Amino acid sequence: MMRFTSRRYSPNVDTDARFVRVPRTRVTCPCQIDSTDKPLRLCCNDTNSTIAYIITLRRKVGLTAFFIMAIGIFDSGIGGLTVLREIKSLLPRAHLIYLGDTARVPYGIRSSNTVTVYAMESARFLSERGIDMLVVACNTSSAVAMDALSDGFDVPVLGVIHPGAKAAVQTTKGGRVGVLGTPATISSNAYLKAIRQIDSGVSVAGMPCPLFVPLVEEGWLENEVARLTAREYLYRLYHADPDIDTIVLGCTHYPLLKPVLNKVSAGVFEGPVTLVDSALETARMVREMVEEKNIHTDEDGDVEYFVTDFPERFRNVGSMFLGEDIEQAEQVALPQYEE
Repeated sequence: MMRFTSRRYSPNVDTDARFVRVPRTRVTCPCQIDSTDKPLRLCCNDTNSTIAYIITLRRKVGLTAFFIMAIGIFDSGIGGLTVLREIKSLLPRAHLIYLGDTARVPYGIRSSNTVTVYAMESARFLSERGIDMLVVACNTSSAVAMDALSDGFDVPVLGVIHPGAKAAVQTTKGGRVGVLGTPATISSNAYLKAIRQIDSGVSVAGMPCPLFVPLVEEGWLENEVARLTAREYLYRLYHADPDIDTIVLGCTHYPLLKPVLNKVSAGVFEGPVTLVDSALETARMVREMVEEKNIHTDEDGDVEYFVTDFPERFRNVGSMFLGEDIEQAEQVALPQYEE
């Protein structure tokens, strides 16, 4: 399998000086790209000379380097914004690069091989932008493509399955957990395996919910269609195990349906049910990984958004989910993956 190396990495240079901000100073890299008050990013193909230029600049002006963690996040559409929102909240100084593969949403109804190809293409796009960490903010990709992603890239890769499974085990009181997910995620048994690895005594029932992603992508979060759909899926889950006390939202789109799911579950299950949102748990794990590397900066973080189709729609619906405007989302074509 081909292995991709982030353009920010080079084994032949002082990596401690890879990133530097120069406040109120006009800085031009060898490619003559103006980077005033922005991170000086590798913007040419000659990686070594660019990094060497940064080192020379730092020594010349006597600056102390501020480290900037670039975190790449991808999902099949807008659902991964729930993960981005939590990461941004916990790591406000990180540089986040988000890719929504809106041209091919949803992933959850596709084969494992197809999802793996899509995931590798998304990851390669982000890798080419010099990320230091890759967050797979898509349960379907996390369920079927983690091995390929971990083997194919030289940066830490974190999915959303393990954080959600860990939180479910910690939350359940009766050892009965339900999982709502896409057909691909449920059929992979990824949550079942992850939960059983943590606690083999926990019972797990999965329920595929193929209509939830289209509802979220349309912004239909609390209307009658959403309520009826949620009731149908939760009744099916109830019949699979009426004693469930914890439900994992096994897709990053699903946290947007939490209000309706909370209301409907109260009328379906006899006892109280707690919803587990893997987005927050994933963000906490990302923070732990960043803190272990002792990466910091005194500058505010920023976010770049990329999509493979419908950028205007992404901006409109995504802004509603984030609670703030997405000023720009650039439409891009992904590099074709070849094994």
